[in-house]
Amino acid sequence: MDKLVVNGGSPLTGPLTVGGSKNTALPLMAATLLADGPSRITNVPDLRDVRTFSNVIRVAGPAVSFDAEANTLTIDASTVNHPVAPYDLVKKMRASFYMLGALIGRTGEAKVSLPGGCAWGPRPVDLHIEGMKEFGAEIELEEGYVIASAPGGRLTGGSFRLDPSSVGATINLLLGAVRAAGPSRIENAAMEPDVVAFGRALQDMGAQIDGLGTRTIEVQGVDTLSPISVRNTPDRIELGTFMLMAASAGAPGHPVEINRGTHEHLGQDFKNRLAETGVDVEYEDECVTVTRPDRIAPVSIETAPYPGFPTDLQAQWTVLLATTDGTATVTDTIYDDRFKHVPELQRLGVDISVNGNTATVEGGPPIKGAQVMSTDLRASVSLVMAGMIAEGTTHVLRVYHLDRGYEDLEGKLRRAGIDIWRDEYEELSDRDETEAREAA
Repeated sequence: MDKLVVNGGSPLTGPLTVGGSKNTALPLMAATLLADGPSRITNVPDLRDVRTFSNVIRVAGPAVSFDAEANTLTIDASTVNHPVAPYDLVKKMRASFYMLGALIGRTGEAKVSLPGGCAWGPRPVDLHIEGMKEFGAEIELEEGYVIASAPGGRLTGGSFRLDPSSVGATINLLLGAVRAAGPSRIENAAMEPDVVAFGRALQDMGAQIDGLGTRTIEVQGVDTLSPISVRNTPDRIELGTFMLMAASAGAPGHPVEINRGTHEHLGQDFKNRLAETGVDVEYEDECVTVTRPDRIAPVSIETAPYPGFPTDLQAQWTVLLATTDGTATVTDTIYDDRFKHVPELQRLGVDISVNGNTATVEGGPPIKGAQVMSTDLRASVSLVMAGMIAEGTTHVLRVYHLDRGYEDLEGKLRRAGIDIWRDEYEELSDRDETEAREAA
């Protein structure tokens, strides 16, 4: 199994380059199934999730080819003759559940396994299922599978309110609605840039959609959609991660350039909170320059749906708070159980405690290298970030979590001045691991 090893103390000098968005690429891949013929997506990151979802799509019949060097994905959906997404693939990533909307939109039927994914918190798919029912699907649950069909081969359309708002459910319902026989309405829809970019791609394919970027999306179903050639958006979470790395690991007074990001996609709340810390940020069209000050002020944050503070950046924010001289909190209102990185940060010396959905960070104590364990995608990158500013060496185990969402992170950081490399190690059993930790 792979781990990342980080020797702390080397400042992040830059520049860094933002890759394509995983959270937009996966919906775009699902959208290609709605059109008969080959579609092409560029700026696709070479990630585990992209390769896993490619295999999920192949099961249904389309041909998928990925040029990793060119970051270009081609999906020929001329044939969609096996509308099934099997458990052994879907369990690896929750976004595979987009096959529900894609397959029922294309073929009028779908058999999709209930998903797996990151090992934190409940992410129920009830909203997806209930929304599809309101749009005309007949759905049964059988042996861990969602079996859906549309009488007459097409959804009829309908109206559904998301409570709470959900990016995944908004995307899935759009996939089902755009080829329905009648109109559909999604209330309290997600407004995230990933959803908007995905919806615009559907429009380019011929879908009739109004209200993207607002809380109410209306769709008039069409008979057919056309294949598409589309460029994937930059990854806003990678951009935010790099900005927080520069703010915490950059040398004070020395600017770090981050290129090819779309800073408007971060949301204003993230920008405001970062400005309050005293970190100097200059925003240009495709370049963000971050300069760490001599002292970073502790600033509390609370996650919220876009344009609020992204939940996918809260773990990284806790590490930034550890570099301050005061106390601040991180409250996650999106997910109740997204603090599994906290015990690992404590192993590095971070003074952090959790009460409910709020983590309190006491800045000041030195961060010291240790062996830590990744538990999910964003937690893993927060551990790498902590290792960058730690005294000594940090070993971040189980980085397969990180590989789901960050393309060649160690290469990008190494080229930007960080002493980091990938190494192999032998995974211990749970008992051996516990004994080893107790002895450490």
